[in-house]
Amino acid sequence: MRRLLVVHHSPTPSVRSLTDAVVAGANDDAIDGVDVVVRDALAATADDVLGADGFLFGTTANFGYMSGALKHFFDTIFLEAGGALADDGSASAAGGGKKPYGLWVHGRYDTTGAVRSVQSIIGALPWDQAAAVLEVLGDVGEQDTAAAYDLGGTLAALLSE
Repeated sequence: MRRLLVVHHSPTPSVRSLTDAVVAGANDDAIDGVDVVVRDALAATADDVLGADGFLFGTTANFGYMSGALKHFFDTIFLEAGGALADDGSASAAGGGKKPYGLWVHGRYDTTGAVRSVQSIIGALPWDQAAAVLEVLGDVGEQDTAAAYDLGGTLAALLSE
């Protein structure tokens, strides 16, 4: 069975509703052969990452950046998960096989910096963006949770046996 790891920081009801919809989509009854593992960003480990075949990440946009919790996750697992560094210590393009990932971001006014910060780190990991980033501003509506459900379903379907 393939494993989809969902790593999120969902501190508000709005973000939690997106997370719940992503997880529900990943667990859709029409998708077989995928074990969905959900971890809070502060509880996720490198072993979780190494045991996964694909990833979904969720974060708030905080002051133009991803949440501190998701940044802590990436800092903790980066090298063990195959992160590539250049000679000067900066992130470098990762080689090898590419595992699919998806991302959702919620912000009050802007998500640009948060998306950029996540993608700059992931660019140095052996992962490949498999779906458009879901960016939600302000209040979360039915259209947003439907898009989150689709995001979860899309990544799980890509891993389906």
